[in-house]
Amino acid sequence: MMGAAMASSASTPARAAAHRGRTFRILLLAGLLVRAAALPLWGTEDMRVWQTWSYAATNGVLTMYGVGGSPPERGVVSWGEIHTTVDYPPATLYLLAVIGHAYRLVDPGYEDSRRLIGALKLSILVMDLIACALLWHLVRRIAGAEAGRAAALFYWLNPAAILDGAVLGYLDPWLAVPVLAALVAARAGAGAWCGAAFGLACMLKLQALFVLPAGALLLWHMSARPFRAVGAATASGAAVMALALLPFAIQGALSNVVQGVGALFRQDMLSGTAANLWWIITWALRVQYAIPDIGAWASWTMTTRILGVRRFMELGYPNPRPIGAALVIAASAWALHRAHRAMRHGASPVVLLGAGAFVIHAYFMLAVQVHENHLYLALPLLAAAAAIDARYRAVAVSISAVMTVNLLLFYGIGRDLPPPPRTLTVIDTSVLLAVVHIFVFVWHARVLHRVTSAPLVTLGAVPNGHPAAGP
Repeated sequence: MMGAAMASSASTPARAAAHRGRTFRILLLAGLLVRAAALPLWGTEDMRVWQTWSYAATNGVLTMYGVGGSPPERGVVSWGEIHTTVDYPPATLYLLAVIGHAYRLVDPGYEDSRRLIGALKLSILVMDLIACALLWHLVRRIAGAEAGRAAALFYWLNPAAILDGAVLGYLDPWLAVPVLAALVAARAGAGAWCGAAFGLACMLKLQALFVLPAGALLLWHMSARPFRAVGAATASGAAVMALALLPFAIQGALSNVVQGVGALFRQDMLSGTAANLWWIITWALRVQYAIPDIGAWASWTMTTRILGVRRFMELGYPNPRPIGAALVIAASAWALHRAHRAMRHGASPVVLLGAGAFVIHAYFMLAVQVHENHLYLALPLLAAAAAIDARYRAVAVSISAVMTVNLLLFYGIGRDLPPPPRTLTVIDTSVLLAVVHIFVFVWHARVLHRVTSAPLVTLGAVPNGHPAAGP
């Protein structure tokens, strides 16, 4: 009897673990089915851009930015009646060329169809899967198997992540893969691999730069020889970027690439429909100058439109670009300094993942020219932080909710279902969301302050004694 009781007691944890494993797999499948169902949806107008670029890339990537000229000519790419320029780094075009060539085997005419949309979105789905796996691996190595599964699910089932990639068709999951791969390499102290992954990420989308400082600090603290590791990362990152740019240099189009990608820094908008500080300023200025013409009530209740940087300066205000940059740098330096100091005292690497998420949040909230999807990279980092440290969970859910509502207010679920009227709340709902977001941002800063003041001391170990390399 005693032996049977002991066997039953021993089997209870095993049954619980098996149940958790089944639940984990079921939830992963649910997230996959939701994403697969969204593949045929048209997405935002950005999908038109990816269609055009992918078509043009099949005819030659190296001329898409333009070739030569003084000043450098700006290339124009076309697909049917659509004509546009290129402002993403070269690795994005290389990947779109692969997709375009593969799709032409199915549809040589490259017709505008849901099938083409599905092909482009399929690449986003694959990258989403890889990003989820990398996040699971990263957190598992830091805090054990249970935390790894929690982080994977927090990201995989996050409505903001699903809406951003699978539904609306932004290419952000493409960027998440090399960024998370770089963090995995940094956690392992593998400098060369970390730098190579960050180099690739920067050649996909320049927003990877906002995670780079946290990744460099993580590599520094996790390496037995930090100077050597960071040096190897710098060299490999530079090599990957040089390799991506070399064909354009040979073609004589390197200055055209610089001009094309540099257009991202010249966009004429305070806020590109991002619910942030500058969107509130946009609303306030439009109300102020509309009151003499249409009256106070109509001004306060009108739908807010984007305000240009040039118009802002014509009204007598200073250039907002350096102001926004200074605010981002100050907030980022504060967060990274606190995380670095905590790591020096033996804190868990989660403090650097949390600091990286805060840097992205600060960029979204304080910089000008930010778009509604630019908060995306914070999602996997917040998933990791929330899975390891419970103090991050509520703020991570709140940030995800803000991003979800921000996307829905401006784009609905894309061209298939437009967004609701933003004046149902009297004052534009997106402005009210931006005000709420200010409070969420301050809350995020307070959480980071608490986490770095009394961090989990788990460097080289795992909370609660669970093995880092669990199944």
